Amino acid sequence: MFKTFVAAAGVAALFATVAPAADISGAGATFPAPVYAKWAEAYKAQTGVGLNYQAIGSGGGIKQIKAKTVDFGASDKPLKPEELDAAGLFQFPTVMGGVVPVVNIPGISAGQIKLTGPMLAAIFYGQIKTWNDPVIAKANPGVNLPSLPITVVHRSDGSGTTFLFTSYLSMKSKAWADKVGASDSINWPTGLGGKGNDGVAAFVKQTPGSIGYVEYAYAKQNHAAYVLVQNKGGKYPLPTAQNFGAAAAGAQWAKAPGNYLLLLDQPGANSWPITGATFILVYKDQSNPQAGEQVLKFYDWAYKNGDAAAAALDYVPLPATVKALIRKQWVANVQAGGKPVYVSK
Repeated sequence: MFKTFVAAAGVAALFATVAPAADISGAGATFPAPVYAKWAEAYKAQTGVGLNYQAIGSGGGIKQIKAKTVDFGASDKPLKPEELDAAGLFQFPTVMGGVVPVVNIPGISAGQIKLTGPMLAAIFYGQIKTWNDPVIAKANPGVNLPSLPITVVHRSDGSGTTFLFTSYLSMKSKAWADKVGASDSINWPTGLGGKGNDGVAAFVKQTPGSIGYVEYAYAKQNHAAYVLVQNKGGKYPLPTAQNFGAAAAGAQWAKAPGNYLLLLDQPGANSWPITGATFILVYKDQSNPQAGEQVLKFYDWAYKNGDAAAAALDYVPLPATVKALIRKQWVANVQAGGKPVYVSK
């Protein structure tokens, strides 16, 4: 169940032999950790440059980049333009993906249960307490729902996945918005806390009657039974890269100051309702231009060569037009001594 991060740790250990000047250090979101590990392995093989990425949650990544202990931070919670400016940071997206509710209900398989946003909010608030509750049963005629208590599993660490999930719940439930709210770290009304997407997936896997929320790659890798969620069009699409892409199709990155953009509850029959991008945070004024250059080189390489690995893990690569926009932003926003630290070729 922890294969991804054992692998990621192995990648980090492998890179420890690289000369310190060539290493890239980063920390933050667990949401993109599987694809970053894949990219890092291929990049190391091609360039000899290593990446040491600590998947500690978005909150930790934001703290570490602000403390200047890493070359880049990573967060699924985009920082608003005013927060970026106050910290002297620039952010850019790498890939997009979907957050999915996962369950462990005996006799229930992936995609067999359908839930609406308000129902999810009531479950995670602790108002709906059993799986055969009339509200769930009415939405799932013909499904043999057990009279099993619901155990909520949530993130215990500061998490961009939590930000996306609770932002969605706040959009769909006024009660949730008023009483709990949306953030990367909240006071959960009920449930157990797991660290990272992998921790939540592990808790759900070992706890009958449980429900949690994870980035789709973790659901896929853990063979977890995901729940179908009603989208804005009233449909229940499958959580797939194609449907995450449908949600992201109308994303107006060029009109998003500071690249602050959420992709929740987007229109379209096939749009997965809990979709989001994940972001990299770097300083606008680079005190270590060589390190800043290496970070941008790595992500430029990933933009050019990493789409297949991302798609294989059910992430959605950025459109070519968005990648071109980001490369121009690097030149204008990530500098040392008034000059760009990296210009894509």
